[in-house]
Amino acid sequence: MGYIDKNLISGEQVAYRSGLHWIVLVRAITVSVVLGLFGLLMLYLGGPARRLLPSRGSVPQPAGTASSDGLATAFLAIGIAALVIAAIYLLAAIVRRRSAEFAVTNKRIIFKTGVARRTTQEIFLNKVESVNVGEGLLGRTLNYGSIAIRGTGGSIEPFHKIAHAQEFRRQVQEQISRNP
Repeated sequence: MGYIDKNLISGEQVAYRSGLHWIVLVRAITVSVVLGLFGLLMLYLGGPARRLLPSRGSVPQPAGTASSDGLATAFLAIGIAALVIAAIYLLAAIVRRRSAEFAVTNKRIIFKTGVARRTTQEIFLNKVESVNVGEGLLGRTLNYGSIAIRGTGGSIEPFHKIAHAQEFRRQVQEQISRNP
């Protein structure tokens, strides 16, 4: 049960849910792949390939010498560190995406982001003046965009890369027309 379901008021029902689009993971996946490949290369160089690397001068030394062991250990440490950083970076992006909840109910619009540092914004439907959706070319193609809801007496900051942003706006307008 998510934040939205736990915080419904009496008589309130969720009409539409959305979340962050998968496009928010593209940068994290790219960085993780690059770091992961670098880490695997370092592990390879620190393991079986260390016998191929010259240590001092141009004459290869046997695998058990101190200088090749130090270099191999450094490569292994760098490789493991790169793989761990790649995994943490990707995991953080996945948690960020999964922790974002956006909903239209028959009474309110609810935005919730974050896990450790949670941010929530809610506005009653009778206080909504306008719902703005911004979509670039890629956003229109992949069906995501930014949503900004202007209410009486203030405005909500825009939320970016929301999946099905146009449908979210349509659901808000539909709920407003049902509850004048």
